[in-house]
Amino acid sequence: MAEYSRNSPVVVIGLGRFGTSLALELVARGTEVLAIDNRPKVVQSLAGSLTHVVTADSTDMEALTQLGVPDFFLAVVAIGGDLEASILTASLLVELEISNIWAKAVSRQHARILEQLGVHHVVQPEHDMGERVAHLVTGRMLDYIEVDENFALVKTRPPKDLVGIPLGECRLRSKYGVTVVAVKSQGEEFTYATADTVLMYGDVIVVSGTIEKVERFAELN
Repeated sequence: MAEYSRNSPVVVIGLGRFGTSLALELVARGTEVLAIDNRPKVVQSLAGSLTHVVTADSTDMEALTQLGVPDFFLAVVAIGGDLEASILTASLLVELEISNIWAKAVSRQHARILEQLGVHHVVQPEHDMGERVAHLVTGRMLDYIEVDENFALVKTRPPKDLVGIPLGECRLRSKYGVTVVAVKSQGEEFTYATADTVLMYGDVIVVSGTIEKVERFAELN
């Protein structure tokens, strides 16, 4: 089992849109990547962009071993279309005792199975993006990021009741149950919000709190 370092290489298994985008982004950030897919044409198309990209069956323990996958600390199962292959691959990585396994899930049931297998981090890109866009479309938010099951960060405009008053005098937590963590004035960069920060019309703020409370706060605009 490999040990973690800041420059630990990553094995990405499955080169669909998600896996390919992830592998290319990791390489662009200077991370060494071993990319694996069972489709020769896909592997060939990425040979010029990814240094280590191979055709292999990730549901075959011998194939993974020959490729040196047990030596990796980080592995990502990016297989989406073939649930059986996704689950079998994840189970083999768990068996190999890879320390940090990420996997893409295409449904809640798929996610539960991966979690039960022992996958450390399960992501649902389509679901998460759909949920994020739904918040943006139906609300007055400029951006929305759910960071836990019931906690979110929202980028929005300050409601008129807060304009011109130092945040320390607004009693945000007791009144709205939220915290303004950062503010961006027109033509400037984001800075940390303090008790002395005075919000103005046109400012953009980042607010944290439970999902229900940040949604309600954003609707005050």
